[in-house]
Amino acid sequence: MLGWTLKGPLWPRRSNDPTAINQPETKLEAKSSRTGALLAFHRTGRPMWTPRDYGTLAREGYARNPIVYRSIRMISEATASVPILCQIGEERFTDHPALHLMARPNPKQGGADWLEEIVGHLLVSGNAYAEAVFGSQDLLELHSLRPDRMKVVPGPDGWPDAYDYSVGGRSIRFRQTEPDSTIPPILHLTLFNPQDDHYGLSPLEAAQTSLDVHNAAASWNKALLDNSARPSGALVYAAAEAGNLTDEQFERLRKELEEGYQGAMNAGRPLLLEGGLDWKSMSMSPRDMDFIDAKNSAAREIALAFGVPPMLLGIPGDNTYANYAEANRAFWRQTVLPLASRCLQSLSRWLSPAYDTPFELRIDLDQISALAGEREALWRRVGDAAFLSEDEKRMAVGYAPRTGDELDLTAEEGGN
Repeated sequence: MLGWTLKGPLWPRRSNDPTAINQPETKLEAKSSRTGALLAFHRTGRPMWTPRDYGTLAREGYARNPIVYRSIRMISEATASVPILCQIGEERFTDHPALHLMARPNPKQGGADWLEEIVGHLLVSGNAYAEAVFGSQDLLELHSLRPDRMKVVPGPDGWPDAYDYSVGGRSIRFRQTEPDSTIPPILHLTLFNPQDDHYGLSPLEAAQTSLDVHNAAASWNKALLDNSARPSGALVYAAAEAGNLTDEQFERLRKELEEGYQGAMNAGRPLLLEGGLDWKSMSMSPRDMDFIDAKNSAAREIALAFGVPPMLLGIPGDNTYANYAEANRAFWRQTVLPLASRCLQSLSRWLSPAYDTPFELRIDLDQISALAGEREALWRRVGDAAFLSEDEKRMAVGYAPRTGDELDLTAEEGGN
């Protein structure tokens, strides 16, 4: 309903024609909401921000922003490359059915590809979903599902009771208590969100303002390239001497400037002036310089939201770390390892009931080349500690105490 009330005829009848029949003028009354003025006032003069849905953040962030793209790629690839061990009690194994499944989760993906996809979804949307596929009784495959197609279905107690996955108008419901499976079919990974009980908060949402500023700065720079790299000057017309330009002269001048002097290919080309035209050169203003600084500042804030040292992204003006190696160690210690440990803990808790013996998936820190210097220093300090026994030294560096067979072998070697 449009909200208009008509009083009288649909058109005015009053006329100066004496033969016409004079009727009362039409009177229209508009019904408007009292909140309309508030809405108009609220939107006046305010910036337009990128919507916080998955599709828009993925398009404007990951697909169109180099800082976001590189940050997510660095974190997801590093997380997917961590060597994984299976720990049962105090013993660690490199050969376990769960490790085989993680190495080849499904026929179309390798372990690194699958885990990289999981972490990528987690960083873009704050949510990641893994699906477990069972055969007759055994767990056969693991798949990654897109977060924008998944919907949480809460149960009576408020916890997720099922998940709906919708594609092309069709929907599949995954109930968390399937009779034919020993584990829930869906694992939902989230990043902490203080305002939502079921869905996580993406780093892109926290960096949304900086993302829009950085994208706007890139568009601004592209527009400058399309206009001879920068607003380097202005044409001044001496109207007092030659009179105003005619419409035809103005259009001809504008066409000549667009065709012969705009664009990167025509940058620096000299102007041919006639008819009272004068060229006034213009240098880059302090305001333009502040705009460039704002772009670099926005890039640092985006990197900060993802936990990537700006030095690793080539962002100028950042001297937080003394050198590249130190920044790389901080990246692994503060961003990659905590995220990888969190993902592996969730996967362990999810997959462990599908096997006979409970286990934990752990990171093999000894195999991470970025931390080789730290591990070497730790081994040196522990090895020089004469007050520690051999088993205490092993436990200090993350190894289990020696078993009886190992002690017997050591004793035999010592005897020989």
